[in-house]
Amino acid sequence: MPVRIVQSKNNARLKELRKAFVRPGRDTRGLVAVEGPHLLEEALRAGLRIATVFLRSNGRGDLGYEPRVGEDVEILLVDPDLFDDVVQTETPQPVAALVEMPDWTWAHILRQAESWPPLLIVLAGLQDPGNLGTILRSAEAFKSTGIISLPGTVNEWNPKVVRSSAGSIFRLPLIHAMPEECFTMLREAGARVLSTSVSNATPIHGANLTGPVAFLIGNEGAGVPAEIAKQADSAVTIPCPGPVESLNAAVAAGVLLYETFRQRDTLVMREAELRGSSR
Repeated sequence: MPVRIVQSKNNARLKELRKAFVRPGRDTRGLVAVEGPHLLEEALRAGLRIATVFLRSNGRGDLGYEPRVGEDVEILLVDPDLFDDVVQTETPQPVAALVEMPDWTWAHILRQAESWPPLLIVLAGLQDPGNLGTILRSAEAFKSTGIISLPGTVNEWNPKVVRSSAGSIFRLPLIHAMPEECFTMLREAGARVLSTSVSNATPIHGANLTGPVAFLIGNEGAGVPAEIAKQADSAVTIPCPGPVESLNAAVAAGVLLYETFRQRDTLVMREAELRGSSR
């Protein structure tokens, strides 16, 4: 496994890594930056192309961490001070990499399995990277078919999003769309668009979520913009018996996704039982 040593901050690949961390997804040949063995392994597991691996030198002359990548992957051993300056985390991991972004389309997020209609999250101005990463992780856990990011939403390749998604960012389809295109495509797919409200709304456990559905999740402070909320077919609420006014955006999304999964899974099991009893 050939390894090149980097000791200059002017190295072209190191500059590219820095740019990918600071301005993810912009002018970096379709490459994004990841840090840490876990995220590199998740990217490999997702089948993404790894362009360059950067190893933090441990000062002893050996690699310290050996990435399990193909022979065609460029590997650079970087001076620890240079490496730490580029990744900008308090406790740097021993490895970083430039990874090719997955190329998702509407066909990916609107895919429909035999018993699993599209289950989507529409993000309208969500700003906290940790919230987006958590939503991505919850969405994959509860079999969401994809995420639609509207203008004003935090970049999904923000390093904090990537870390908090724990690898889901590499596997769960996410596309960007303008509102008009988004809601046109959802209508054509037969998806109900649901917003959330603390009043005058159907309790989530009382709504039928077994068909195609898209949940609107808005800004942490201002909620869903009024012009976007008008596109909703109806509103649902998450009953909270405790003395709180509303839930964190990522927590609310997780509850909505879980309830949808629960209803669909119950329906699938019931239909399987009926087929078994009819034989």
